[in-house]
Amino acid sequence: MRTQLITREGYDNLKQELDFLWREERPEVTKKVTWAASLGDRSENADYQYNKKRLREIDRRVRYLTKCLEQLKIVDYSPQQEGKVFFGAWVEVENENGESKRFRIVGYDEIFGRRDYISIDSPMARALLKKEVGDAATVNTPVGDALWYVNEIEYVK
Repeated sequence: MRTQLITREGYDNLKQELDFLWREERPEVTKKVTWAASLGDRSENADYQYNKKRLREIDRRVRYLTKCLEQLKIVDYSPQQEGKVFFGAWVEVENENGESKRFRIVGYDEIFGRRDYISIDSPMARALLKKEVGDAATVNTPVGDALWYVNEIEYVK
């Protein structure tokens, strides 16, 4: 079970995607399907088959986004978060080998297409919650425990 949290920015992006799919892309694809169907034999019509498949993909995504947006809880920045790692924080961590990473802790639906975002449900995020700068976090990984030190915490206001 994943946590049903999202940042305001992530919520706006999902809402924008839903709006684009429903108001712009779906009507366009529907026109193409209608046009291709009017040509006759649908079994050998590549335009019809491709666009019909695309229409099913759009409808599936629209259903998912509609359901998702109803259930998600938006988490905005709060001044009480300052100085500790919580949802929405940009965190820079470093391990014992000097390897450092910088990422933002966000909801599951925001991580796709972004290499600098991690889910609140990930082992790294769970280990870092409520830590302060200078604290060490033990992250449980498939190859064993890894120790990471918090170097910086920043919030987008």
